Amino acid sequence: MNKNLILGLIIVAAVVIAGAFLIKSSPSTQNAPSSTQAEPTAVITGSVTEKEATDSAMSGEVKEITVVGSPFKFDLKTITVKKGQKVKILFKNAQGNHDFVIDEFDVKTQVLNAGEEEAVEFTADQAGTFKYYCSVGNHRAMGMEGTLTVEE
Repeated sequence: MNKNLILGLIIVAAVVIAGAFLIKSSPSTQNAPSSTQAEPTAVITGSVTEKEATDSAMSGEVKEITVVGSPFKFDLKTITVKKGQKVKILFKNAQGNHDFVIDEFDVKTQVLNAGEEEAVEFTADQAGTFKYYCSVGNHRAMGMEGTLTVEE
């Protein structure tokens, strides 16, 4: 077989492998929400009645939410809970180094490496709208934040 043909096949194979590696390791744009797709939301009260949600909030039952962080985004852009509910957020870091912070409730995880997770708990004792964010570097400024709404 011709040496030039073999060399050409090796170069083509190397380019294909390198391209596949780069595509796999770069942040996916296929899963990025378009302007017509709804943002993921965690609504703690779900389909229960308001009385059931209030009873749950007063009973001391802990509501659990999982939030996944990756470069410059959280998978949940909004979280809604009832005032008085005890909330446990399991923060999972998928890629990079990130933390999860809600200033008004003194919620802050450690800065986590990829694949690590940490749970934080608090009581949503004040109604309103609050930002949660990643405090690492300029991650918040680049869009790594969401909104916690505590309803009366």
